[in-house]
Amino acid sequence: MSELHHECGVAAIYHLSGRGRSPICTSDGPRHISRLLPRMLLDIQNRGQLAAGMTTFDPDRPSLLRTLKDVGSVTEVFRLNHRAKCESLMRQLAGRAAIGHVRYATCGQDDRSYAQPFERKHIHKRKWFAFGFNGQLANYGLLKERLLADGDHHLTLDTDTEIMLHEFGRLLSQAPGRIDWIDVLRRTTAEFDGAYSIALLTAEGEMIVARDPLGIKPMCYVNDGPLFAAASESVALLNLGFSDTDIKSLPPGHAIIIDPKTGFRMERFAEAKSPAHCFFEWIYFANVASTLDDKSVYLSRTHLGEELARAERELDRVPLDDEDTIVVPVPDTSKAAADAMAYKLSIPCREGLIRNRYAGRTFIEAGRARKAKAATKYTPLREVLEGKRVILVEDSIVRSTTMNVLLDRIREVGGAKEIHVRVACPPIVAPCFYGIDMSTIDQLIAPKYFGINGELTDEDQQKLADDLGADTLRYLPVSAIARAIGLPETSLCRACVTGEYPTSCGQHLYQIALDNRGNQLDSKRTYEQLAAAMQQS
Repeated sequence: MSELHHECGVAAIYHLSGRGRSPICTSDGPRHISRLLPRMLLDIQNRGQLAAGMTTFDPDRPSLLRTLKDVGSVTEVFRLNHRAKCESLMRQLAGRAAIGHVRYATCGQDDRSYAQPFERKHIHKRKWFAFGFNGQLANYGLLKERLLADGDHHLTLDTDTEIMLHEFGRLLSQAPGRIDWIDVLRRTTAEFDGAYSIALLTAEGEMIVARDPLGIKPMCYVNDGPLFAAASESVALLNLGFSDTDIKSLPPGHAIIIDPKTGFRMERFAEAKSPAHCFFEWIYFANVASTLDDKSVYLSRTHLGEELARAERELDRVPLDDEDTIVVPVPDTSKAAADAMAYKLSIPCREGLIRNRYAGRTFIEAGRARKAKAATKYTPLREVLEGKRVILVEDSIVRSTTMNVLLDRIREVGGAKEIHVRVACPPIVAPCFYGIDMSTIDQLIAPKYFGINGELTDEDQQKLADDLGADTLRYLPVSAIARAIGLPETSLCRACVTGEYPTSCGQHLYQIALDNRGNQLDSKRTYEQLAAAMQQS
């Protein structure tokens, strides 16, 4: 898999000077508000487990911006399990403003240089900044070719984050005078096609938090007196001590500017468009305690379970009044759906699988490594599963590696007599070009059975069940997603289950991906082909 495709998380916090002291401060005071940043990153660790980092601002030290980033979890990077070493790092990084980032593991580069925030040092404070971002630019290849076309530019990393860094820097350098960051965003992002939620910090003490015009990736914020904070998910703000009524979602196409002198302001930097929020956030990626765009992740997953229950009654395949029938979630993201399904069906929901939390996710690890890791990811409880008819609830099936191994273990180790898989999501039939690591059709299991349209028939679902080793398998239809989340279908990006993309480059990439089926081309090649095709047209 290419380095480009990952799900990440960003966080930011700023305590303004001369406006009192927020009660959320630690005992070290406002000038050490950066101490809260690692805690925020811990709360969005689900979004990135490979690398973590933060940049802080302190006007009273020579290094106005100071960045620490490395490969590892938040706990590892900031030495949170070693009091003396953590304290030393926090004092070195002390500042009244900070941004942070967690990066998801991919099979691309995993060295420190790919960790964020990226920092661009410059002798002019205005042009010295650091930023982190969550998302992916679908037209990365086009931007890269344009930047390198004159032969005067050089890229050291193969990532769209570096492209964004240079685009911001280039505009700041070319501007004849001081340029407002809203104008920087307006002019640079006009050429961006894709998803981006950004947290940026300058050596002048300005903080910028922005969300793309479609709102594909989430961004939440709170502005409470002298304290401003933002994060990819609301749970990071809630656990700092902010009231849930004060936490808001940043509107798509808007940016927040925190100026050390003038304070908070929000402004639109891109024209209004119909939103296309990634539905996968509610189904899989986001913390179950989060609320995104005013819709609870927990309640959305609960509604998905209710949809599964209605479908199960209509199917009438599994005896629901038999004491040997139980519902078992695949931990952890499926638990809310499984609980709701079991409640509606009046049958027990049991934790028949115990997740090894130190094994990590297998979502984007390749081939044999993923299969070996999947075998150690869950421990079936024979005391729960033996002799039972198991309705196994999963949030999604992308590549099937984990499910295939898991079903074998439930039978062999758990002793279940039947396994009926129920998926709280439609089949994933198309790649994602906006930040989730599934960028070629050949990686996906569903198109092999349901075609690129994801048409669900009983016969095809049974074929997949047989090949995976389940007694039966059923997906939810596409229409269930919007009902469960509580947003109109037109407000959601459902490209990976419909093949209909909210941006033009996303649609072009999908057509290239369709043309590349069976050619064993990696996702990076897809982006190169888009750049070549657009240059010829």
